[in-house]
Amino acid sequence: MTQHWTPIDYAAVNALCLSRFDSLLATWLADGRLWGREWVALNPTRADRRSGSFRINVDTGRWADFATSDSGGDPISLFAYLNNLPQSRAARELKAQFGVTA
Repeated sequence: MTQHWTPIDYAAVNALCLSRFDSLLATWLADGRLWGREWVALNPTRADRRSGSFRINVDTGRWADFATSDSGGDPISLFAYLNNLPQSRAARELKAQFGVTA
């Protein structure tokens, strides 16, 4: 079986995620809470015991863990980080979640 490579429109996937980012964050980081325009949660990728250092801007998608220096600039990079995935696979999984075929 031959696999065909299809390009990913990262900007479109990020825009789609940002349009419903509050609900995505509530799913991805259920222990978090909205504080101003940032989602503050425990970082599930490490033994985080207190929320505060892991923050995601709900308007831009920029995120950082100030305790580890891990950071990213958009929802795809956050999803990839949380699930230990390459960016391309994270984008494809998010597209599939939203039912986007192109």
